Amino acid sequence: MSTPRNEVTSPATGKSVLVVEDEENLLAAIKYNLEREGYRALSATDGERGLTKASQERPDLLILDVMLPRLDGFEVCRLIRRESDVPILFLTARDQEMDRVVGLELGADDYVVKPFSMRELLARVKAMLRRPRSSRDERGEPPESIVSGDLEITLSSHTLTRGGEPVTLKPRAFELLALLMAHKGRVFTRGQILDRLWGMDFIGDARTVDVHVRWVREKIEDDAGKPSRIVTVRGVGYRFDG
Repeated sequence: MSTPRNEVTSPATGKSVLVVEDEENLLAAIKYNLEREGYRALSATDGERGLTKASQERPDLLILDVMLPRLDGFEVCRLIRRESDVPILFLTARDQEMDRVVGLELGADDYVVKPFSMRELLARVKAMLRRPRSSRDERGEPPESIVSGDLEITLSSHTLTRGGEPVTLKPRAFELLALLMAHKGRVFTRGQILDRLWGMDFIGDARTVDVHVRWVREKIEDDAGKPSRIVTVRGVGYRFDG
């Protein structure tokens, strides 16, 4: 396997993207197109090298193939999520719902199924880099408040306002809204929401998340039957779009 093209920095965006992919031709094509768009394109051809480079380079986004030598993409994602909230886009040749769900459960933000158009991939990259990186400041502390449109959550006082007017939510519903608002644009599966809000030892029906989502929608949506803020991603979970 030949060495991928040298990594190039362009002043157009200043954003770095790490591509972890073991198919040489595909890796070269992705890097070429990223660099044409002005991104700093980094690369690795197996999971172990990808994990090391992610730690060393701290890229703004990670494009991660699922089927990799040494460490597969799922394991790389799991290990990265222990210490980083870097946006992760999975590439998978397997158009199976379970693969997509597993990736999202592990903390991936999006996925593209092979074969894909380069235009689609670049559109996903641009969209992901426009999203807020994290709900935490540089010290790792959560923000005092989260604002989206006419909604404002103040975490310390556990209060929510809509258009300046107070809105009452049950404690768990409040925590659910805060989680989704803090990660605007990111899809959370029911399992992820249960783990974060109810704890990993929760024993019960995952559909309890749906009930809490319905409660929140009744408070913040113009039409709870046609939600535009908390949207359902069919077969996966929920996403806050603002």
